[in-house]
Amino acid sequence: MNIEKIMQSLEVKHPGEKEYLQAVNEVLMTIEEVYNQHPEFEKAKIAERLVEPDRIFTFKVPWVDDRGEVQLNLGYRIQFNNAIGPYKGGLRFHPSVNISILKFLGFEQIFKNALTTLPMGGAKGGSDFNPKGKSDAEVMRFCQAYMIELWRYIGPETDVPAGDIGVGGREIGYLYGMYRKLARENTGVLTGKSLEFGGSLIRPEATGFGGLYFVNQMLETSGDSISGKTIAVSGFGNVAWGAITKATQMGAKVVTISGPDGYIYDENGISAEKIDYLLDLRATCNDIVSPYAEKFGAVFIPNRRPWEVKVDIALPCATQNELDEMDAKLLISNGLICVGEISNMGCTPEAIELFLENKIMYGPGKAVNAGGVATSGLEMTQNAMHISWTAAEVDAKLHQIMSEIHTQCVKYGREKDGYVNYMKGANVAGFLKVAKAMLAQGII
Repeated sequence: MNIEKIMQSLEVKHPGEKEYLQAVNEVLMTIEEVYNQHPEFEKAKIAERLVEPDRIFTFKVPWVDDRGEVQLNLGYRIQFNNAIGPYKGGLRFHPSVNISILKFLGFEQIFKNALTTLPMGGAKGGSDFNPKGKSDAEVMRFCQAYMIELWRYIGPETDVPAGDIGVGGREIGYLYGMYRKLARENTGVLTGKSLEFGGSLIRPEATGFGGLYFVNQMLETSGDSISGKTIAVSGFGNVAWGAITKATQMGAKVVTISGPDGYIYDENGISAEKIDYLLDLRATCNDIVSPYAEKFGAVFIPNRRPWEVKVDIALPCATQNELDEMDAKLLISNGLICVGEISNMGCTPEAIELFLENKIMYGPGKAVNAGGVATSGLEMTQNAMHISWTAAEVDAKLHQIMSEIHTQCVKYGREKDGYVNYMKGANVAGFLKVAKAMLAQGII
């Protein structure tokens, strides 16, 4: 495999798509050795075929706001690879959404889904629509307009979208309602649904829960545990909420949360009533975290990120590339022992390089945050079987899946000195499953 040639070709065909190119380069660099051990992969041009999506749908989404004025947004769905199962991946509604971000997320989703051992391919979609500040009626009209364009291309055995940033239970409900009306059938074609119409217990917190199960196993591999550790968390959406809840249950102390206005440092730890307050705050304050400081006597640091705080573990839970080289240097100098990306591609390449060079335990997003899509897969199973599992049953299955992902990462990522390169392990394990499936199915 000639990585330089592949990347040069992609840069010519897809100029300026930095997030997508970053994600592809990371995977190719880590799978190069194992790829070259399989000449059949090169003959079938597996790498070149894998890095390009199967298809991209782009469409306009006109809708009417509460003032009666027509608004226009762009909608997307990227179906990347379905060699091991139906396309599966979230929908993101946020002003930052563009083709590059969705392609990076869809590409990452291929390997993340493969790691879960569930039969799911990789996809992603969304819109530059911003649900913040919109009324329920406006969100409903937008979601209905978006689904009018999308519904023909999805289905329970074709493509199963889910939620992501800006797409929670409310949005999924409106999207599913319009799909059901248009398709004239009740199938589990979206995940993240409410319990009343096919949703799964613990789905909202599953990404955070799964991330903590994985991080704890990373620590246990080195003879340690999460109990008693101090943790920095970024963001305070569903992912951060799930991570904080589970970390606290496991005996750790989370001391930071963050928003677009800055971050909170709470030396006493974020737990119990504080977590409940976060949920109310998120619903009313447009993700601004400063009111938390006034409520609980914590410290608010405006326009900064939480990675300057002395902690044992760092958990990026907000968005891509939120922890950079300078942040990594600060964390390492402050005695960091582990970082787990519970956001997708939460660290920049430079930060990751520093963690690996310093033998810091580093868990990549495609492994650490796979709990969300794993539980979506469990929701698909429940829908197909027309049953509902208890929260304990779902949690036990989630715990088992995260354990299996960890085992795969260790198998393919352990180096001669005993250090586990989880990035390499996750990429190689996910790639081999998809590549072998593609090879077996011919040139299609």
